[in-house]
Amino acid sequence: MLRMYFLQLCYTLADEALEDALYDSQAMRVFVGIDLATQNVPDAMTLLKFRRLLEAYELGAAILAEVNAHLTERGLLMRQGTVMDATIIAAHGSTKGERDPEMHHAKKGNEWHFGMKMHTVVNADSGLVHSEVCTAANESDIAHAQREGSCARTLIGTSP
Repeated sequence: MLRMYFLQLCYTLADEALEDALYDSQAMRVFVGIDLATQNVPDAMTLLKFRRLLEAYELGAAILAEVNAHLTERGLLMRQGTVMDATIIAAHGSTKGERDPEMHHAKKGNEWHFGMKMHTVVNADSGLVHSEVCTAANESDIAHAQREGSCARTLIGTSP
């Protein structure tokens, strides 16, 4: 499950997209350790529950910090030249029944989306993720870029 979580972060995939990618990509299945002859790919709801469990116990940030420390020790992670991406993770917007209170509407271009947003900050040279946060879809990208330090502030045109 943890390897699937890493794939989700690295490729900024929604739960359903990760499930589909695991069925489509032999390389991803090998990385995760799934053999379709003997087991199924976890469904999107299982992936969602695992991700929420990590978030509830704040383990996602701790795991990412440990991975980043490991990469930094080996000279594979730099903190300069960072790029921030905000990806909307779509949720079912049914008007029947209860909606998840963490989900909100956001307009991207001329289209409205309902769900959450993953703000991912990566090293521009290596493409390695060094921080991420998941928020409601209507939260400002710039607000999260300013929290990521002088490198991210440079991207939005403010001084450190």
